Amino acid sequence: MTSPASATAGASRNGVVAARHLANWLALAATPTFAIMAVLTVVLDVPADMLCGSGHGAMLGGMVPMYLLMSAFHSAAWLRLIAEGRGRRAVR
Repeated sequence: MTSPASATAGASRNGVVAARHLANWLALAATPTFAIMAVLTVVLDVPADMLCGSGHGAMLGGMVPMYLLMSAFHSAAWLRLIAEGRGRRAVR
């Protein structure tokens, strides 16, 4: 199995570390971003026709359920961060 460092030809160790750090922050940004988009969609009462072509009458139709599902699917980064924080407190 190749590591990200060996898979990227000519990448320095600092570059790989920086890329991982950025990826972690982007993963953490996804959940609140989708949650905010769901709230704004409800508050601003944006018609679903403007945002997507989903059929009307669908059980999970519309953008709000889609944003909430995306927020839930991207919550793994937050759960991992919480678990790591609890592990550090237990070691102390």
